[in-house]
Amino acid sequence: MAETVTGGAAVVDSLVAQGVRHVFGIPGTHNLEIYRYLPSSGIRHVVTRHEQGAGYAADGYARVTGGAGVLITTSGPGITNAITALATSYADSVPTLAISPGPPRGTVGKDIGWLHELKNQQGALDAVCDRSIRVENADELPEVIADIFAGFTSRRPRPVHLEVPVDVLEGEWVRRSVAGRTAVEEAGFAGPTAVGVAGFGEPTAVEVAAIEAAFAGARRPLLVAGGGARGAAAEIRALAANGVPVLTTVNGKGVVDESDPVALGASIRLPAAHRVIAEADLVVAVGTELGDSDLWGGVAQAAKVVRIDVDPEQLHKNLRADLAVVGDARRALQFTTQQFDTSHVSEWQKAIRADADRDAGPWAAIQDSLKAALPADTVIAGDSSQVTYYGTVHYWRFTTSNRLLYPTGYATLGYGLPAAIGAKVAQPERPVIGLFGDGAAMFTIQELVTATELRLPLPIIVVNNGGYAEIREQMVDRGITPQAVDLYQPDLPAMARAIGAYGVEADSIDVLGELAAAALTADRPTLIHLLLDGTAE
Repeated sequence: MAETVTGGAAVVDSLVAQGVRHVFGIPGTHNLEIYRYLPSSGIRHVVTRHEQGAGYAADGYARVTGGAGVLITTSGPGITNAITALATSYADSVPTLAISPGPPRGTVGKDIGWLHELKNQQGALDAVCDRSIRVENADELPEVIADIFAGFTSRRPRPVHLEVPVDVLEGEWVRRSVAGRTAVEEAGFAGPTAVGVAGFGEPTAVEVAAIEAAFAGARRPLLVAGGGARGAAAEIRALAANGVPVLTTVNGKGVVDESDPVALGASIRLPAAHRVIAEADLVVAVGTELGDSDLWGGVAQAAKVVRIDVDPEQLHKNLRADLAVVGDARRALQFTTQQFDTSHVSEWQKAIRADADRDAGPWAAIQDSLKAALPADTVIAGDSSQVTYYGTVHYWRFTTSNRLLYPTGYATLGYGLPAAIGAKVAQPERPVIGLFGDGAAMFTIQELVTATELRLPLPIIVVNNGGYAEIREQMVDRGITPQAVDLYQPDLPAMARAIGAYGVEADSIDVLGELAAAALTADRPTLIHLLLDGTAE
């Protein structure tokens, strides 16, 4: 006999069919029918203390798994609270799915005083996501959600918002069998965990031959790898083994082992790296838009440029391509090159290191202390903090086992702590740390409650440089009297202990690694507060 349930079951059953194991979010008046069916579904729900935290956690979850992160909010303020997190996922091409209720059918835009009513909720989300989709009946949900997940593996992965009218969520639905991954697998995809690996367009044989010929005609080639190059990591490493230097964006950090003799690090923002791009006689840019957030400014047109991307709109942005190839970079780079002379690479590396050292400050020593004490496959959740973009990016040499979670494009504050939670929920066996400044920490410090409730063994390292130090420096450089940047500092270790976490003070950089290593085996998160010189009361 057919079972009559509500539309909330259609949402949950459809997520189960796509292999979803975790969702992040907060229940509210209009999404309760989803929560009716979660307990029996096998999906674990993680409740955060703010919807923005749920969005960042879903983003961190997606980055470490390669699959989709899912968040559930209520309507109105619930979903608008998550907008900054979704914009972060959009800027960095991260596949997240945000599900929220919407106004009842027939009431959109009517301004009737409905609880949580927005002028145009779907329009607001469509402005920051790849798309916002509204269904009009529960029977649409299985196919719509399957299409969203298939899209994550067959197009540039970016966040999608799904709006379900509250009367659809609460109305009757005759439960039916929901198809799983079969259709996706039959199309040649491996499911939602295959983002960046399979399913993208196939470059033509002529295009592959043209790329191979470009390498054959080069003496000083350079490969620039962005976040979209992760699926082609093996092919890029093969090129590096033949002497092709590899420079990465921050999102591409770790595509090649940064101790490789031809690795130039995630240093593309530095002037020396811009000169390297200009000096190369062939630049092959893979899976990157080469945007201002990557480069911290533009670069001059290189001698010859090949660009490979799944998004055709990326192929000439910021650096015009002489050869533009749309499709899966893994297939585009499946050829063998000659062995290149690498005698000049050490000079490139020295120039890049000299540039980085100008901003080294205490940031290099912090990375040295941590990387010496932590496992080789540690995930570092950073933030829009000096310790991340001056420190971790340049001075923590990643192996291919590491992963940096960093909000490159949108440059938001408050990302690191909830992203670390998402990463640890996704891969509990893997060491994960949070490492960011005190200014960033205070945007989402309430998520320490979430980590404590989950009993996650997370070292959360908060580097105290007195507030918004980078903005302070910019004010001084412009002749502006510093204001609103030197912040009152609460006793963060005491705050952590009041929450139920551990809280300790690091009195020197030298002990930081030891404290973080011990925190990896604790029975709850540990906030480690590092005071830099001059920041103590």
